[in-house]
Amino acid sequence: MLGCSGGELPGHRTTCFLVDGRLAVDAGALTASLSLGQLARVDDVLLTHSHFDHVKDVPLVADLLMGRRRRPLVVHASTECAATLRESIFNGRLWPDFTRLPTRRDPVIEIRPFTPGRTIAIGRYTVRTVPVEHPVESVGFLLSDGRAAIGISGDTGPTRAFWRRVNAEERLRALLVEMSFPDALQGLADLSGHLTPRTLAGELAKVNREGVPVYLYHLKPAYEAALRRDLRKLALDGVRILEMGDAFRF
Repeated sequence: MLGCSGGELPGHRTTCFLVDGRLAVDAGALTASLSLGQLARVDDVLLTHSHFDHVKDVPLVADLLMGRRRRPLVVHASTECAATLRESIFNGRLWPDFTRLPTRRDPVIEIRPFTPGRTIAIGRYTVRTVPVEHPVESVGFLLSDGRAAIGISGDTGPTRAFWRRVNAEERLRALLVEMSFPDALQGLADLSGHLTPRTLAGELAKVNREGVPVYLYHLKPAYEAALRRDLRKLALDGVRILEMGDAFRF
């Protein structure tokens, strides 16, 4: 867990999960966490959506990897997220277009769009992409290597399709679920497409998750103390908050 917070302060990095050293899920903490050699070994970045805290290291990594890889780093993004990357980041004004540098035939990165709801292959992984509820096009993932699967909610408010897919996954080993604002800011959470401890409890009630641990991420650092208090009051079994640097084997 290179980053698991909903904002940056000392000791907090934004969302970024590294799988087997080769696949990054979201790009909020790559350059702050990995050496240049480790960055060069990452083959794919899988994005949940286009908001800054989830994509911010994609342009920085592109700059660092110039001339250091034989193949482009592949950035997998939903149709709308891919368009945002091209139009708003790699546009030659905010940042150089590394999808065409150093040449169009040999770029540093390749942006590969997917349609939300489709299943895609990334290396040895199968990724089921599921639309979730957020102000921009956002997806959750069921990520599997054929032996084990993990669910990653992405940024979302209360949703349905993702939990149906989770319940259908026989090899599920863990759930990574967002939780951003305390219960006192429920209105803000609803407006911005995020979960509070209260709505988290309602979402988990939709899941047949006996024996499957739930790990929470995306806590807003400014509200972390209140979030932890609200969560303790609920006494949810098998649920804990992720910490930066946590590592798991599934």
